[in-house]
Amino acid sequence: MTLKKRLTLTALTDSLAVALPALETIAPLPWQSSFFSTPPAALAQNPAIAPNVRVQDVPIIGMTVSDMDEAIAFYSDVLTFEKISDVEVLGAEMEALQGVFGVRMRVVQMQLGDEVIELTQYLAPTGGRPVPIDSKSNDLWFQHVAIVVSDMDAAYERLREFNVQHISTGPQTLPESIPAAAGIKAFYFQDPDGHNLEVIFFPEDKGDRRWQDHNGEIFLGIDHTAIAVANTEESLKFYRDLLGFDVAGESFNSGTEQAHLNNVEGAQLHISGLSVGQGMAVEFLDYIEPGPGRSYPADSQANDLWHWEISMVVPDAEALAAQLLAADVTFISDGVISLPTDDLGFRQGFLVRDPDGHVIRVIEP
Repeated sequence: MTLKKRLTLTALTDSLAVALPALETIAPLPWQSSFFSTPPAALAQNPAIAPNVRVQDVPIIGMTVSDMDEAIAFYSDVLTFEKISDVEVLGAEMEALQGVFGVRMRVVQMQLGDEVIELTQYLAPTGGRPVPIDSKSNDLWFQHVAIVVSDMDAAYERLREFNVQHISTGPQTLPESIPAAAGIKAFYFQDPDGHNLEVIFFPEDKGDRRWQDHNGEIFLGIDHTAIAVANTEESLKFYRDLLGFDVAGESFNSGTEQAHLNNVEGAQLHISGLSVGQGMAVEFLDYIEPGPGRSYPADSQANDLWHWEISMVVPDAEALAAQLLAADVTFISDGVISLPTDDLGFRQGFLVRDPDGHVIRVIEP
C-alpha cells in the first residue's frame, strides 16, 4: 500500500455535510517562555474549527520496533520508562487500520511522567525495513521525542554508560543569539532500532513550569515530538487549519551549537512549536539550510522501522475523516475503523499522513 492510497469508503461521504467553513489563518501566539511547551492559558483557539473535529489531546507517540524485549529493556533500563500495558492484537480490523495485510502485533505502552510511548512489534508480517543507516536529521522521515531531564550532565553520563548511539557530537547549550531557546541544553541519540531521541534540559525561564518540579529524577517526561518538514506553511495548513493546533511560538536557529546538535553541517532551521493545550506538543524542523533532505519513502508501510505514529484524540472521528477526505489528505487506513475491543485504549480510529508523510493516528475514545 503506497502513500497514494486514498479513503474511498462511501460511508464517509454522508459526513461531508459537517465539513467546516473556510479556515482563517491565525497569527503565531506571543509567548515569552519557550515554544517547546505551551501553557494551555496561552492558547487562543481558531474559532473556524468546529469543536467536534478539533484535536483535544496528543497522549501517545508510537513507533515500530524489531525486537520488543530489547526495546522494553532499553526504554526501562536506560530512560526509566515503566511498562503499563502489553497486548497482542490481530484481525481484519487491525489490518484495515494499519494498512498491512495479515498483521499480528505485540503492542506495549510505556510511561514516563505523564506521557506515554507505544512500541509495536509486527509478529506478522515480518520483514519491515530498517531505518536507513545514512539517515540525516533533515531527511523528511526524521522524527524524535524530546525527553526532559533535570540534569543534562547526569543524563549524558547515564547514556554513555549504556553506550547509546550518538547523533549529536555531545550535549549542546543553545546560545543567547537564539532568544527563544537560549540556555536550553539538548542532545540527540538513537535507540537500538535507530529511532531518533532527544534529551532536553530547560532553564527556569524556559518550558513548562512543571519541568522545574521534580524529586531528583533524571528523566522527567516527554515535552514534544519533532518532525522534519519541507515547508512550514504547508504543514501549518494541515496541523493548524485542519486539526486545530495552535502556533505557540517559533524560532530561527543557526550557529555551531545547532549544527552539532542536529549533526547537519551549516544547519539553519525555522522551528515552530504547536500545541492543543493537552498532551505533547508537535515541533516543525524546517531546514532553511542546507534545505530538506530525502523524501519520506513513497512505499512505506506501518511495519517499517522508520514508522512513527502521533496519536490525536478527537470527539468525532467520522466528521474529521470527512474533512480530511475533502482536503485530499492521504489515508493509510480503509476509512474509520471500529475495533472489536479497547485493548489499544480506543474503539474507533484511522491513520493518515501529513504533507511530508509523517503518520497521524486519529482516535475517538
